[in-house]
Amino acid sequence: MADVEASVRDLVNRDRDCSERARAQIELRRKINLLISEWKAAGGGEVLPDIRHRVRLRPLKNENRPVRR
Repeated sequence: MADVEASVRDLVNRDRDCSERARAQIELRRKINLLISEWKAAGGGEVLPDIRHRVRLRPLKNENRPVRR
């Protein structure tokens, strides 16, 4: 989904037609909303994770690299 959003943003920034990619993005959002509603109907009640939590858990890329001198 992030790839689709980035492509729409890129097309908008370059003043290009983004209607197809925007429709794909809307369809992905509909599917996610449907999955969430099905999950809640099945008894799901936990707080769903968000991107901020995942970013905090991701290790830093430069963490294991030796310092360049």
